[in-house]
Amino acid sequence: MNPFKIDSPTCISFSGGRTSAYMLWRILEANGGLPEEAKVIFANTGKECEETLEFIRDCSVNWNVPITWLEYRDTESKFELVDFDIASRNGEPFEALIHKRQYLPNVVARFCTVELKVRTMHRYLKFIGWTEWDSMLGIRADEPRRVSRITNNDYGKHETKSAPLASVGIGAQDVGDFWKKQSFDLGLPNFNGVTMHGNCDLCYLKPMSQIASLIAEKPERAVWWAKMEALALASKPSGAVFNKDRPSYAAMLQFSKEQRDMFDPNEEGISCFCGD
Repeated sequence: MNPFKIDSPTCISFSGGRTSAYMLWRILEANGGLPEEAKVIFANTGKECEETLEFIRDCSVNWNVPITWLEYRDTESKFELVDFDIASRNGEPFEALIHKRQYLPNVVARFCTVELKVRTMHRYLKFIGWTEWDSMLGIRADEPRRVSRITNNDYGKHETKSAPLASVGIGAQDVGDFWKKQSFDLGLPNFNGVTMHGNCDLCYLKPMSQIASLIAEKPERAVWWAKMEALALASKPSGAVFNKDRPSYAAMLQFSKEQRDMFDPNEEGISCFCGD
């Protein structure tokens, strides 16, 4: 059975990365376009790179596929429909969630992914009348930890998750080879199959050396993250950092200004469901 074939309500979770975009292309190829019972959804946190937003728009235009853009809102519906032109660029949905919770997400309580992406998509699907659906996630075969975790994170019995790329053995090299042949691509560097700029620009789950490199490249990236930690410090000191095992974002920004190197280049990132 072709894992990309769709014959029932299906949510195609689109992170805006090369892997999830390649999964979307395989789905369109297998079904002769996007089936009526499918929705391609991108949930914007407001901290994605502009290149990511442009890539999502380009996939929609080049492949003639509708993509639903959502953002978390602290309102009764908990979501809002947006598009490329009006999508948040300054972390507004993320900041609204932090104000709502009154503390920061962290490596133990990663509620940002759950609320900003997973539950925001679920709330929209329930709003349009769906009661049960399949969810396709852009996870590759060379991401075994993420593959094993998709069945261990239930946010409702209404959803059945699958990773079709992993099921057919697709790895980073396959995804990279595909994009080399296309007329457009994500405008972010690809390092051995990893887009270090991808997802939230300075996500606290990324290795510290990677965050330091991104700050050195563009120091203003750290401003929002430092601001959120400062806000949390004022309201709840015990939850005032995104990752208690490393310096604050303000400190990392200062290290960058002083050109100090104190980060472990071999540290691995922590996987989440924001996707690639």
